[in-house]
Amino acid sequence: MGFFNAESKDQIKSAIQMAENMTSGEIRVCVEKTCYINPIDRAGYFFKKLKMDETKHRNGVLIYLASDDRKFSIIGDKGIHSKTGPLFWEDSRDVMRDHFKLGKITEGVVAAILLVGMSLKKFYPHEQNDKNELSDDVYEAE
Repeated sequence: MGFFNAESKDQIKSAIQMAENMTSGEIRVCVEKTCYINPIDRAGYFFKKLKMDETKHRNGVLIYLASDDRKFSIIGDKGIHSKTGPLFWEDSRDVMRDHFKLGKITEGVVAAILLVGMSLKKFYPHEQNDKNELSDDVYEAE
């Protein structure tokens, strides 16, 4: 069994689907136990591994968690950065951090996902024939 139980995974998946109904952006969550490098760099590794850099509009967002090390990061593709700038992630990061401090990990991830969806909607609204390009399941690294 991984870091998230089945109920938590379902809550996260539902949040991703809800957020993606607001935007053409793609959101994923990746969790692993340890991270021995900068969590932003590690998230970048998984961003490529999960083919998040291959979406139509280059508007993928990855929420990365290293559970045992208590590290996390949020990264997005170049399509997002070209429209938003680096401060785009601060609100989502702060929401997650505030929940995490209270021990509410799943709630923090869900809140961040929904905030990312609302934020992406401004730049990448949901399209009529939008295709879900990436899995909505939590990716658990070994």
